[in-house]
Amino acid sequence: MKKYSIVRIGSEYVVQAGKTSILKVSSRREATKLVDAAELLQQEPALDADEQPSIRREEPEVS
Repeated sequence: MKKYSIVRIGSEYVVQAGKTSILKVSSRREATKLVDAAELLQQEPALDADEQPSIRREEPEVS
């Protein structure tokens, strides 16, 4: 996982991964929530071979 930082530039907050700016938001609270959400999305639960996810998703229709 990359290290994230939040820096204030003027009146905005910029989320950075390493030295790369990846997101600009108006509040530090919003930036923190988005970084926390990104970390959660990168985590995948370990499923046993016979265990199925609790919610099945339908395959998208191709037009």
